[in-house]
Amino acid sequence: MQATQVTLKDLRPGEKGRVISIGSKGPVRRRLVDMGITPGTIIHFRKVAPLGDPIEVNLRGFELSLRKNEAQQVVVEKLEG
Repeated sequence: MQATQVTLKDLRPGEKGRVISIGSKGPVRRRLVDMGITPGTIIHFRKVAPLGDPIEVNLRGFELSLRKNEAQQVVVEKLEG
C-alpha cells in the first residue's frame, strides 16, 4: 500500500498524519519546529474555525492552532484510523 503525502492543510477533521518534512525556510520553519512540529511527529487534525482559518491540531499531547498558510508548509503522510 502506498503512503499518501499531503500538506497538513489538506487533512480533514478527524484525520491523522505523520510529519515528513517542513517545507519553508527561515523564521516560519523555526517557529513550527519550536512548537513541536518535527519529522516523525503524529498530528491529529481536530477542527477548523468557523470562517475556515485557523485550524486546530493535537500533537504531543497538546492543542495547537495554526494558520492555513503555516499548515501548508508541513508535508505529512496520511495515516489510516
